[in-house]
Amino acid sequence: MELSLIKIEKPETTNFILGQSHFIKTVEDIYEAIVQTSSQMRFGLGFCESSGPALVRWVGNDPALIELAKKNALNLSCGHCFILFLENGFPVNVLNTIKNVPEVCHIYCATANPVEVVVAESEQGRGILGVIDGVRTKGVETAEDIAKRKELLRAIGYKL
Repeated sequence: MELSLIKIEKPETTNFILGQSHFIKTVEDIYEAIVQTSSQMRFGLGFCESSGPALVRWVGNDPALIELAKKNALNLSCGHCFILFLENGFPVNVLNTIKNVPEVCHIYCATANPVEVVVAESEQGRGILGVIDGVRTKGVETAEDIAKRKELLRAIGYKL
């Protein structure tokens, strides 16, 4: 078995969700879940089929995000993983809806941070072991940091 790190390639501020599912029906079900939950959201989804033709299946409503999803899914080439790139919204807007898609087994991360995916490869194929999401923790927040956190959440409309 070989281990490798696969960097998710994306613009700095683009959010994405990386997960695992079990069936190609996921592609259509995630599409429907997003448009029914957040009609203004732009997105592209890539899904790595794990048997048969073993293709990257894809869908979305934004050509650039679709291309980003296809490229990253192919770079990963891990059985039944999916990667969903988002604009005009945040993962928190659709995360619970996606978790409730019957085929979705696991969410590895939902972030705009730089991410490296830890991948294991055997003779059979490839699988995701986990992710490195963002940078190493630098310390514990101070009272000033708490005030900034609360201000940010209110400025972007997540708290009143």
